[in-house]
This record gives sequence, C-alpha cells and structure tokens, in this order.
Amino acid sequence: MITAVLIDDDKHLRKGLKALLERYTNEINIIGEAESVKTGIALLEKTQPQVIFLDIHLSDGTGFDILEKMANSKGKTTSHIVFITAHEQYAVKAFKFSALDFILKPVDPEELQNTIIKIKEVSGKANSFEHIDLLLENIRKKVDNFKRIALSTSDGIHLFEVSDIIRCEAKVNYTEFFIKNHKPVLISRTLKEYEEILTEHGFERIHQSHLINLSYLKSYIKTDGGYVIMADNSTIPIAQSKKEKLQELIKAL
Repeated sequence: MITAVLIDDDKHLRKGLKALLERYTNEINIIGEAESVKTGIALLEKTQPQVIFLDIHLSDGTGFDILEKMANSKGKTTSHIVFITAHEQYAVKAFKFSALDFILKPVDPEELQNTIIKIKEVSGKANSFEHIDLLLENIRKKVDNFKRIALSTSDGIHLFEVSDIIRCEAKVNYTEFFIKNHKPVLISRTLKEYEEILTEHGFERIHQSHLINLSYLKSYIKTDGGYVIMADNSTIPIAQSKKEKLQELIKAL
C-alpha cells in the first residue's frame, strides 16, 4: 500500500480527489489531510508519506513554501510530489521543464489515472531535490525562457542545459535525447510533449520521429528525399510537409 497525503485549502477538492483515488486504485492510502502551509509541514513531519498531493495556492502561502522547508531540512525525500494547480501557463511549463507531475483543476479522471501509473512506477525510490530546486528557480522567475531541463530516467533525475540538446528522437511512447558530450538519455514521455516546450527554444520537428535543435544543424541535403546532417554527424530525414518551413527557418538563421 502506498501512503499519501492531500494538502489543499479546498475541502471539496480534497473530498473529490479522495473519491477518484478510491475509484481508480486500491493501492494508494490517504493517511492525512492539511489545508495550509503550517498544517501541511506539521502533517509531513508526522506522517512522512510516499506521495504528496500538493496545491500551489494555500490559505497562508504556497505549496512552494512547503517545498523550500523540505529542501532546507533534507537532501533527499522518498515522497513523490504531485502538484495540483489551476491552468497557469508559466507554472505548467515550469513543471514540464522540471520533470515533476501535476494535475490541473478541475481534476480530470483520465489525467489522474495516468498520474497513478507514474506513482506506482516510482514508489519507494529516493528523489533528489535538484529538480525541485529547478522548479522553484523557474517559478520565481515567472518567465518562459528556461535555460535548464530535468529529464527523469529509470536511474534518477538528470539536469541539462537546453542549449546542449542536439536532437530528440521518438521511440514509440519514449523519447531519446542526444546531448552534447553525454550519452543518449531515454525518457518515458512522448516526443510531442517535448515538442510543445522546446519549439520556442529553437527546436523544430522536421519528421514524425525527429525534433532537432537548429543550432546544431550542419547541412541540409536536398537529394535522396531530403535530409539534414547534425553536429553529431547523425542524418535525419525530412518529412515532405516540413521541407518548405525548414528551408525558411534555415534562411533566417
């Protein structure tokens, strides 16, 4: 049984989330609830749960105040944090760059079920606070131009400079990152998810399976159906529908 707590100042949301968890899984046991930063910190110190469902906006502060308290008192935590948030664009993007899970209000049952699957996958594993620190850094800035990204792999969380990512390749429901001076990194998220957050950083999806960083594009070859050669000497095909836009982007470089 996975132990969890709910920290949210909306008692109706807490009640609804508990009901949904009971409907979709019998493996998560809610062992406590809190409605503020003060009571949330006390609850965590008392229960040390495996999962924390944490609202951003609380009656006496924010969920980030709780995280900062946790980060200052420990180097690692076995708690898997799932944020509960309204649809605030900069915050949602910050979560994605930080490899942290979140649920949007109102809670969507399908989204919650996907989150439950992730919780089961990481249950019992120790988490570094590095990616939480990255989230706090990005949230404080309230800007979209994030410089670093956290990638969650089977062996832990790894932080990279966005500018060091050469390209990304789809592997069914996984994405493989090819990074400057680093071995490839395989992530259990789709290429579409990364396309959504990296396009504004100079990345372009030139094929169904390939997202490239235009800064590392070395050559554009028009023969043999059309392909590009990247700085790592990889050759990437170009979809017919992407050729015109890619040529326009190259001219603008």
